[in-house]
Amino acid sequence: MNRIDWAILIITLTSIIVYGIYKSRTTKNLEGYFLSNRSLPWYLVLLSIMGTQASAITFLTGPGQAYSDGMRFVQYYFGLPLAMIVISIFFVPVFSKLKVFTAYEFLEHRFDVKTRTFTSALFLLSRGLSTGVSIFAPSLVLSSLMGWNIYYTNLVMGGLLIIYTISGGAKAVAHTQKLQMIIVFVALFITGYLAVKLLPDAVGFTDALKVGGQNGKMNIITTGFNKDGFDWKDKYNIWSGLIGGFFLALSYFGTDHSQVGRYLTAKNITESRKGLLINGLVKVPMQFFILLIGILIFSFYQYNKGPVYFDNTTLQQAKQTVKRDSLILLEDQYATAFAKKDMAAANGIRKTFKGVMERALPDQKPNDTNYIFLWFVKENLPVGLIGLIFAIIFLAAWGSIAAALNSLAACSVIDFHKKFFVKKGTEIEEYKISQWYTLGWGVFSIIISMFAYNIGNSLIEAVNIIGSLFYGVILGVFLVAFWLKFVKGNAVFYAAVISELLVIVIYKLDVISFLWLNVIGAVLVFVLSCLIHPFVKEKAL
Repeated sequence: MNRIDWAILIITLTSIIVYGIYKSRTTKNLEGYFLSNRSLPWYLVLLSIMGTQASAITFLTGPGQAYSDGMRFVQYYFGLPLAMIVISIFFVPVFSKLKVFTAYEFLEHRFDVKTRTFTSALFLLSRGLSTGVSIFAPSLVLSSLMGWNIYYTNLVMGGLLIIYTISGGAKAVAHTQKLQMIIVFVALFITGYLAVKLLPDAVGFTDALKVGGQNGKMNIITTGFNKDGFDWKDKYNIWSGLIGGFFLALSYFGTDHSQVGRYLTAKNITESRKGLLINGLVKVPMQFFILLIGILIFSFYQYNKGPVYFDNTTLQQAKQTVKRDSLILLEDQYATAFAKKDMAAANGIRKTFKGVMERALPDQKPNDTNYIFLWFVKENLPVGLIGLIFAIIFLAAWGSIAAALNSLAACSVIDFHKKFFVKKGTEIEEYKISQWYTLGWGVFSIIISMFAYNIGNSLIEAVNIIGSLFYGVILGVFLVAFWLKFVKGNAVFYAAVISELLVIVIYKLDVISFLWLNVIGAVLVFVLSCLIHPFVKEKAL
């Protein structure tokens, strides 16, 4: 990047931080730090919900996901609008009536302490791991820009995020996410426009979509069926999206405190519901557009020569192995095929190249999906816009990770510290200990980010896999709480523990797509609770 891009990047980020600190003036107690004194209007709740979900991973690897695998990832969100309706009807009134700080407090009211503690612990584990992967995304940008070691950039990015989150609490998160989402949408629209503008004169938007369709990228709806019947290992299809995606969204927005904490900040039930329902309306079109940018970038590289592999750092490592000659030969073949405009051959060589990379670096599971959008921005966008695009990646990261750290600290303080250690302290003491827990989870997330480099999957997929390992069981506990009034604490606790172990076993066996784990986990808890209930003794309330 040149000086203008650096100036735009620094000015944008500095302005957001200053604005967040200015708007974060709040009461220095738990309700102020974690819930903004329950004072926010619906539009801030909406933008906070969207900003928490739409992390840097969404914007950084979403287009790359579409470039590599087509549009079918959008089906993952098809169950979300229905989930927003269910949450608005059943979840929001309960949380609002009880005036809970965390979603898991409700479980103690309904069941007992151990069920609350176990469910909250599952959340802390899943969200802590996911936040570590989310820190890796902006680190990827810094590493690419500066040529820094990715581990050092994780430390830099994580450190900045910790300072940013500790200083402001929930109110800073909500107000900065408002500006972040506005800047994000403007920059993405400009990027999409330029991706079409940079195509040859005779090629327009419709032509770009046709090119994507001819290469199997416009696979918006897929059924998951093949000649052998339904493929349960197919990751994204209409059924896994509607059913598995519904259960995942229901758990994420209804029981994951990183999201529940966003709408608990609302003034009242109506404002919470507005934020959730409008999120249900706009999320699918938003994700569709982000993926569509990936299709436009794919079409761009059918007319403009790009690299055969977009992660140059890993490529150079692979060239230090015995596969060096094979990689160089394939690069030459790719260049020849592109010069002849034989794009079928060029795309085939790219697939072969990725296979050789995997054999060259088997321990790293190389995958350049996360680098495609980044490469396009660096090499093709005009001066000034490059800095703005990189700024939105940082902004999206800061918004989502700050909300996650805030929610992790909230559950640690409310569900564990105040429950088991120091049950009563002064307001300022509780405020200070909340900041220390935020610091602790920030350090934990940085440590996890150090292992994300070799994660193999696209980052957006990796985060959803982590969530799916735990979300179904967490959701199942809440569904039992709402709809099986005869089931008490011991039964649901044992059912949840057994179900979580079974979900992990099923995932390790690799017999089904990860989205279905959300359905399996919830159904297991629901059914096992009913089966176990007659055989366990319950304490009288």
